[in-house]
Amino acid sequence: MGVLKRYGEHLPISERTPLVNLEEGSTPLVRLDRIGDELGIELTAKLEGCNPSGSFKDRGMVLAVAKALEDGARAVVCASTGNTSASAAAYAAHVGIPCYVLLPSGKVALGKLAQALIYGAKVIAVEGNFDRALEMAREAAAARGFAMVNSVNPYRIISQKTGAWEICESLGRAPDLHVIPVGNAGNISAYWAGYKDFKSWGKISSLPRMIGIQAEGAAPLATGKPCPNPETIATAIRIGNPVSARTALIAAAESGGQFETVTDEEILSAQSMLASRAGVFAEPASCATLAGLVKLSHAGKLPKGAKTTIILTGNGLKDPDTVMSRVGRPIKIGDSMEELLEALS
Repeated sequence: MGVLKRYGEHLPISERTPLVNLEEGSTPLVRLDRIGDELGIELTAKLEGCNPSGSFKDRGMVLAVAKALEDGARAVVCASTGNTSASAAAYAAHVGIPCYVLLPSGKVALGKLAQALIYGAKVIAVEGNFDRALEMAREAAAARGFAMVNSVNPYRIISQKTGAWEICESLGRAPDLHVIPVGNAGNISAYWAGYKDFKSWGKISSLPRMIGIQAEGAAPLATGKPCPNPETIATAIRIGNPVSARTALIAAAESGGQFETVTDEEILSAQSMLASRAGVFAEPASCATLAGLVKLSHAGKLPKGAKTTIILTGNGLKDPDTVMSRVGRPIKIGDSMEELLEALS
């Protein structure tokens, strides 16, 4: 069942709230034993790319759109580096309302752009970065009476807490370390709130350390420095002014956690590692989590045997161009068995 039905008693829904449902949530928590053994930890990965539009955004979008309908919004609008636009467009199409998407021109992976377009959203490319697109989207929402469905919408964060609840239910406890990519910083804030919920309900006895990973070229929380011109191959976290920065910093501080940076090359190496040694294909931003763990391990800062969960926020097919620019091409042969056997050798 979808998030609203599964966890409705813990979410701010009423008899007037439509129970929108694309069967989001209930994503797999997969053991990554080969990689975990190499790093000396017990490693699991939450495959959020298994959500309907291929990313974690669906967890929060379902409640945001449901509340928009409840409030009588005529349309939804968002700014996006890709995944939010795909999710907003999918849910808007599902419930039959218009969706308007502002994207930073030329800065969105093709797979995500294709999703927004095929779902029927009106996509507007802004000559500026994500932060400027977000400012414009907020102003437009206020001017036109549309529902703003970025993570500035509190329902998004509330509903994204369900990911933490699922992890605790799967493990029977909270992990020791929770490692997550950080862009606009809403997700790390949501997961921390979700873990605290479960502890306050008496369902777990301990809380994880929250470790947020940012790309080196877009790391305002890790460095404590402004990032007016963010740049990274991991488009989903190419954000220089995170909306949820304050709550993300609180999550790290309260949990005894931290923020780390990784380079684009480390991200791409981790993507290859994850695919070739675990059979899991995730988009570059997701793989920042594994890159961060490898970096901590090499620095001797990864506690041996720690139960560690990484959040793989989006499916690898969101951004196939990045992969195809790096991996080998098919071996071309004729139709003879001799050529085939030679290729097999």
